Amino acid sequence: MKCLLLALSVALVCGTQAIFIPRTAPKDLDVQKVAGTWFSVAMAASDIGLLNTQRAPLRVYVKELRPTPENNLEIVLHRWEDGSCAERKILAEKTKIPAEFKMNYQEVNKLRVLDTDYKNYVFLCGEKAAVQGQGLACQYLARTPKADEGVMEQFHAALKLLPMNIWLRFTPTQAEERCLV
Repeated sequence: MKCLLLALSVALVCGTQAIFIPRTAPKDLDVQKVAGTWFSVAMAASDIGLLNTQRAPLRVYVKELRPTPENNLEIVLHRWEDGSCAERKILAEKTKIPAEFKMNYQEVNKLRVLDTDYKNYVFLCGEKAAVQGQGLACQYLARTPKADEGVMEQFHAALKLLPMNIWLRFTPTQAEERCLV
């Protein structure tokens, strides 16, 4: 009987494929406080193909976060498309779970705020739920193009438990120049 319970427990643990994303964001995220201009200073992804080239599907540069009256989040971003920089606006709709939004962009359908102090940084993760464990991309957004080393360490620590296979970090000049429209 003990062996059966052990085998069943192991099978359940091994069979679970959902990604657990640790979140340290405020219990009740105030989307109004994240409004404004942001700079993508670091990115990480579970799959190299999500970020490895300028045209990779989730290599996007967040320009601005705009809360809506319904507490949804409009995300203004830049990305390379067809040889030039394009601006896109994506609506992330709030859910019942604090700091979690649903969206539809490049097959990403969940957006989570992992952590923020509202004034200096926010850590965001987008997840492709259709490809669990292989469709996760996260960004460290800062209010200025220069990354804070202490916050960069927090970003690395927050993602330590996640299956990240590629990391990108931008210099202040790269963060400022990002893909400009």
